[in-house]
Amino acid sequence: MKKRFFKIGAALLIISMGVLGCFIFIPRTYDVPPFNERPGTQYWHLSDGDRIGYFMIDGTTLAKKSSPIIYLHGGPGGRVTDQTIQALAPLAEDGYDLYFYDQVGSGHSDRLANIDGYTVERHLKDLGEIIAKIGKEKVILIGHSWGAILAALYIADHPEKVEKVIFSGPGPLLPIRKKLAHIEPPDSLNLQEPHFSNQQGNAAAQNLRSQAMHKWAFISGKKLASDEEADRYCTYLFSELNKSAVSDTTRQQTATGGAGYYAHIMTVKSFSQVTDRRPQLQNSPVPMLLLRGQTDNQKWGFAQEYLTLFPHHTLTIIPNSGHFIDVEQPVVYLRAIRAFLLENNV
Repeated sequence: MKKRFFKIGAALLIISMGVLGCFIFIPRTYDVPPFNERPGTQYWHLSDGDRIGYFMIDGTTLAKKSSPIIYLHGGPGGRVTDQTIQALAPLAEDGYDLYFYDQVGSGHSDRLANIDGYTVERHLKDLGEIIAKIGKEKVILIGHSWGAILAALYIADHPEKVEKVIFSGPGPLLPIRKKLAHIEPPDSLNLQEPHFSNQQGNAAAQNLRSQAMHKWAFISGKKLASDEEADRYCTYLFSELNKSAVSDTTRQQTATGGAGYYAHIMTVKSFSQVTDRRPQLQNSPVPMLLLRGQTDNQKWGFAQEYLTLFPHHTLTIIPNSGHFIDVEQPVVYLRAIRAFLLENNV
C-alpha cells in the first residue's frame, strides 16, 4: 500500500513539475499592439556600435533658437509616443529644434545582447554622445518620470551644457532616499492619490513566466525569453501600470508596441549602484520647471527634493491630471512649458 501511495505521489509530483515547467519555459503571447517604425525616423550610430532611433522637428528659421530641446522619455524601457510628439511639436513654431529619441533597449533603438549593459551610467553616456552629435553649445532638457532622473544626473555632471530643464512627473533622485516617500505635501497644493497603484498594475500583469524572466535576468544576466516576447510582455505590463498614471481612468493610455523589457528591469537593477550626485546638484544654477499632475503617482517627497536642489525653480501643479500630463491636459502642459521658456528669452 505504501509503495502504491509513493508511486502515486511521485507521479503527481512529476506531473506538477511538468505543468510548472510549461508555464515557465514555454514562450507566451500577448494581445498588444505591434511595434511599427515611425515615418521620418532617423538614426544615430554611437561609439559602442549601437543604433539609436530618433525623430526630429526643425524649428522655424524666422525665430530660430540657439538651444535645441531634447525630450527624455520615461520607463526605463519606455519609448517616445506620438502623443508626446504632438503635444510638444508646436514648440518648433517658436524656433526650437526638437529631438525625441528612444533610449537604448526600447522603441526604434537597438537591443543589447548583454543585458547587464543596461545601466543608468550607460544611458548617461548615450545622452552625452547624443548632445555632442547635435553639436550645440547648450541644450534644453525635458525629462518625464525616469527621464527626469536621467536629466538631473546629466546636469550634475555637465551643468554648463544645459540652458534650462523641465521635469515632468519626476521619479526619485538616485540613489533613492526611501524616507522621502513619507513626506506629506502641503494642503495648499490639493494633491490627490490616483485611483490605482503601480503595485496593482504589476500584480495584474505578472505570471509565472514573467517572474522567471525577471529572476533569471537578475541572477544570471541572461535572457530567458527573446527580446520580442519580453518586449511584448513589457507593453502589456505598461498598459496595466498606466491605470495609475491618469486622473480620469476613462483616459487611460493603452501602451503602444516598442517597450523594452530588459532595458526596464536591468536599468532599475542598477539604480542602487549610481554614485550620489546630490552634492553636485546642490544650488544648481540651471533654471528648472517642475510640472506635476494633481494625482501624480510619484510621491510628493521625491518631487520636493528637486525643488530643494534647484533654487531657480518654478512649480506648476496641473489640475485634473495624473502622471501623463501631456495625455490628459496637453494644452495646459504646452502653455506651462512655453511660459517657462519665454523667461529670460531663451
